[in-house]
Amino acid sequence: MYDQAETLRQLSAQTNVPPQSSPARVIAITSGKGGVGKTNLAVNVGLALARMGVRTGVLDADLGMGNVDIVLGVVPQFNLSHVIYGQKRMKDILVEGPESMKILAGCSGLYELANLSQWRLQRLTNALGELDDQLDILLIDTGAGISRNVLSFLLSVQEVIVITTNEPTSITDTYGLIKVLNQSNPNCKVSLVVNMVRNQREAEGVCRKLNMVVEKFLHTQLDYLGYMPFDDAVARSVQQQKPILQAYPYSPAARAIAQMAAAICERPRPASGGIREIFARMVQLFSR
Repeated sequence: MYDQAETLRQLSAQTNVPPQSSPARVIAITSGKGGVGKTNLAVNVGLALARMGVRTGVLDADLGMGNVDIVLGVVPQFNLSHVIYGQKRMKDILVEGPESMKILAGCSGLYELANLSQWRLQRLTNALGELDDQLDILLIDTGAGISRNVLSFLLSVQEVIVITTNEPTSITDTYGLIKVLNQSNPNCKVSLVVNMVRNQREAEGVCRKLNMVVEKFLHTQLDYLGYMPFDDAVARSVQQQKPILQAYPYSPAARAIAQMAAAICERPRPASGGIREIFARMVQLFSR
């Protein structure tokens, strides 16, 4: 029997992941409401990508509710505020996670750009730009909802993965989030992941419902990335503070995550972008 790492290596070969010489690809992972498994998905997709040979980083930008460290069982000693105020360099605050995945702890300064001096803003942009040479993909685990804090990221990136469930409140909040993205960042590629469903049929049904409304009122269409099935192994892995890909590599949820990671690699990257450009845009938008 093949182990999960072998499965991921096969997926990597099938998707022909090339070494990146261009700036890193930046993908925000978000949700219309909390409690839908956003952070767990971000961490495990990041791990799956890393196992496929993709140099991957995860930025924990869900301030106040961020728990990337809990999912991974690591505690970052420093965060981006230490870079903003010149106390540390970028290389000093990166935490090495499983499979050489890099973890970057956010800080309130990311959401207070209007109050930062110009030279501190430049320092932040330059420091984050260093990651373009170190990473192929940066996943940003944002907060939930459409607060200014969350939108500061979502309006700056070119790719967003939205997590939803089949609950009516989650679907309603997801539509509200997609509506804001469509109006304020229309060139952004939005993909949908349906979590906590029984099977693929149920997940695709949720996607169809959302797409009917999105097509009718927003005149666009969502891209379906995949789904996460109900799986007791997810809760057990969180209790163990281990990614499910490590704790239960043969579980249905782990297999679903591997498929999503492969799908991300198969998709063309945006023509422009990169970490430096994304955060420069964020600074420009929110520090006027």
